[in-house]
Amino acid sequence: MVTENSQLGGERGEVQSVPGRFAGGWLDRLDGRTELARNLRARYRELTDDLGGADRLCYAQRSLAERALWLEYWLATQERELAAGRDFDVGKWTQAFNSLQGVYGKLGLERATKDVPSLGAYLKGSAA
Repeated sequence: MVTENSQLGGERGEVQSVPGRFAGGWLDRLDGRTELARNLRARYRELTDDLGGADRLCYAQRSLAERALWLEYWLATQERELAAGRDFDVGKWTQAFNSLQGVYGKLGLERATKDVPSLGAYLKGSAA
C-alpha cells in the first residue's frame, strides 16, 4: 500500500520512503537500492538477532519487530521536526513513545542467545 508520504521506486512497486501510516510489510516494499532501506533492514536484523534470530521468531514477534521499527522511525522524524522548529505534537509523540515501550515490553528487552554449532561441528560441516 502506497501512502501519501511514499514515492514509487522501481518497476516492482517498491517505495522510496517509509509510509506515513503503518501497513504490514512496509519494510519489504522499500526499494532495496536506497540507503534508507538498507539501514532500516539492518536495524530489523539487529532487533531480531537480539531476540534470537528472525528464523526463531513467530509471526507475532516478527510483526511486533516491524511495528517497533516503524515507531522508531516515526519518533525520529518527529524529533527532527522539533529540532528544525517546525510543528511538533507532544501528545502524539508521547503516545507513540508509550506504544514503542509497550511493543518492546512484549518483545522483551533482554538479548536472547542464538543457537550456533560447536567449533568441532562447524569445522566438520565446512570440510564436507
